[in-house]
Amino acid sequence: MNENALAGLLEVRSRSPYRIAEAAAQRTRPADLTGQTGRLLLVAADHPARGALGAGDRPMAMADRMDMLRRLVIALGRPGVDGVLGTADVLEDLLLLGALESKVVIGSMNRGGLAGTVFELDDRFTGYRTDAIRAMGWQGGKMLARIDPEDPATVTTLESCARAVDELASHRLMAMVETFIANRVDGRVRNVLTSEAVIRSSAVAAGLGSTSAYTWLKLPVVDDMETVLAATTLPVLLLGGEVAADQGQQLAEWRKALAVPSVRGMVAGRALLYPPDDDVAAAVDATVGLL
Repeated sequence: MNENALAGLLEVRSRSPYRIAEAAAQRTRPADLTGQTGRLLLVAADHPARGALGAGDRPMAMADRMDMLRRLVIALGRPGVDGVLGTADVLEDLLLLGALESKVVIGSMNRGGLAGTVFELDDRFTGYRTDAIRAMGWQGGKMLARIDPEDPATVTTLESCARAVDELASHRLMAMVETFIANRVDGRVRNVLTSEAVIRSSAVAAGLGSTSAYTWLKLPVVDDMETVLAATTLPVLLLGGEVAADQGQQLAEWRKALAVPSVRGMVAGRALLYPPDDDVAAAVDATVGLL
């Protein structure tokens, strides 16, 4: 990941962008969603498209795209890492860098609810569509369904997510639904991270669409995860969440949640890509060890 790599990306994007589709067609795809350890470990990299560039105490950590790609390439190259979740710009860069061979790739779909805006919960589908996910040969699509009882935009988002669940299922593609109960505190959207709130939101998310055959839930790690996970029979992926100052405590919380059989893996982004000591490989390896 040096100046030559950047030059190569710019060359393709400016002179021969058709090579992106060609590379996708030639990519070796994973056999299934089992994961190398029997559970999936995906690295999330869709935060910038929502205008969320911070990680831990670094407000612009994800603003340097080549640095972010370097971290992603390191993570994807570690044993036990099964794939990546991202928007088209990030996934296409990784594809051109050769980092997606045999990887599970999930396209991020609704990115219109930009962080810190008055329309944050009007989370429109401005990213991947199902036909594009299928055309690129990705393994599924991820959507965010935040439920604010006091914001009428919520129902529009839920309706759009239900439609996407059906479209993905019609092509036998994973529909990954990340869901929260949310509200505004001093004008900013905050997710409610209680077990009761996560149970309620997961119940709503599981019922979206006319089939749940290909729906997986992406849920945050909260207290009393056994009760939370007892609320659904759908496969669950744990949300890695923010960068923690105490990595040991964060790993312990993940380990406890992973002990429940319905947890089929994890999706972690900033916690793996921007750990406090900046050792991406060590952070990834520690997480793989939990799986």
